[in-house]
Amino acid sequence: MTGFDAPQPVFTEILALHGKWLGDKPALVTDARTVSWREFDASQNRVANGLIALGLVPGDRVALVMENSIEMAEAMFGILRAGCVMVPLNLAVSAEGMAAMLADSAVGAVVASAPHAAKVEDACRALPSLRKGGLLIHGGARAGWTGFEAWRDGQEPRNPGIAASPDDLFHIIYSSGTTGLPKGIVHDERRRRALIETMCATSRIDTRARTLISIGMYSNISLVSLQCTLMAGGTLHIKEAFDPADTLATIGARGITHLLMVPIMFQMLWEHADFAAADLSSLTCLLSVGAPLHVALKQKIIASVGEIVIEAYGLTEGPITVIDGAECARLPGSVGKPLYGTDIRIIDDAGRELPAGRDGEIVGRGPHNMLGYHNKPEATAEATWISPEGEKWLRTGDLGRLDEDGFLSIVGRIKDMIISGGQNIYPSDIEAVLITHPAVNDCAVIGIPHEKWGETPLAIVVPEPGGKADAAQIAAWVNERVGKRQRVAGVVFADNLPRNPNGKVLKRVLREPYWP
Repeated sequence: MTGFDAPQPVFTEILALHGKWLGDKPALVTDARTVSWREFDASQNRVANGLIALGLVPGDRVALVMENSIEMAEAMFGILRAGCVMVPLNLAVSAEGMAAMLADSAVGAVVASAPHAAKVEDACRALPSLRKGGLLIHGGARAGWTGFEAWRDGQEPRNPGIAASPDDLFHIIYSSGTTGLPKGIVHDERRRRALIETMCATSRIDTRARTLISIGMYSNISLVSLQCTLMAGGTLHIKEAFDPADTLATIGARGITHLLMVPIMFQMLWEHADFAAADLSSLTCLLSVGAPLHVALKQKIIASVGEIVIEAYGLTEGPITVIDGAECARLPGSVGKPLYGTDIRIIDDAGRELPAGRDGEIVGRGPHNMLGYHNKPEATAEATWISPEGEKWLRTGDLGRLDEDGFLSIVGRIKDMIISGGQNIYPSDIEAVLITHPAVNDCAVIGIPHEKWGETPLAIVVPEPGGKADAAQIAAWVNERVGKRQRVAGVVFADNLPRNPNGKVLKRVLREPYWP
């Protein structure tokens, strides 16, 4: 039987169709201006044609070292429309990390915001892959660089018509570097589309979505949110940085429907002086990612806005679980079940699958798992678990347990686990108790050296502002409520906890002063 077959459109083709059919509808919004879908489509074409004029060909890499902006969105999807591979880079990395990522991805061009041009320039000096004229600067001028805005506006607005397929590389996202130099996580169009489509359904994103982005757009957290919104034909509201008061005001003024943030950002919103008067009635989905949303905060959020909260656990590399609505309220300590079409298991140190109720490493398998780590076959192999059925599963490095109904709870990171007297101690178990102390605003537990036990837990605490926290009292309080082996050796106060852009506490940084 024959039919009216047509190939499935790739992501950039969907955006082009939005340009045709959504026309004057806002696609990108900042405080300063609004870009319609028709204008956004034309700007993507201009960027794509400019890259092609520089000599880039499909498969070439283009790095983005940019603050959140309309121009960053235009560059992102113009790169894909040229058939090239998007490489968004973390602005917070060291010069060493920046140079390593640019060299590893062998970029042919770089689009950088003016404050980051010097760091990029130093890293690009010895890059043979960089095309002549391939340094493009946004929001400023610098010798040896081409102004992005004038360069973009000088290109043809027609679609370059580059043929694309689901097997084309989509982007390389570098890990946050919590355990060393970042690794490049590679996705093709097919894998990324599988994730975007699933997350659209999970997050209830459609053409009516008005999504607020304030986490760096190089982060996979923002990338998922903005890609879902744009694929659905919604409107993306872009903030250069997160500010609690501004976020609360914007939700009411702009009718924001979707808000994706890390737990510390939700905590800052709910504790802000403007919260009580804020209009949050437009919100239809609050998505918390990047780190565990502690139980008390989750319950507080649900009590004030209802069952629109979704907590997601996952990795850029692949496995993701979600819990929302009534289940989020009923099982506040769980991160839910896998996205549909995906699977997870819990394995022990020997790689054997564990039953419900047992702690072990989370492994996952699904259509959105990464292709692998870029130029790091040994790291890819290390992250692979072969099941008894001969299937390749991704090892997450995270510890978790499943209950009898299949709901997942996160225990912690394998590398963060404290081994004291031969027994495993999970910092998250102690942190879950510690955060409920009225004088504790934020906390982390690390292992420090101990002559007898090898390691022992130490609590790092950010006190509630304006309070009179007492370290000895907090230590005694938490030690009354945890097991004997879990008792902390003490409490140390800090002004804040070091975090990566995805909200994860950098425990290696906290451990450094205590370990030779």
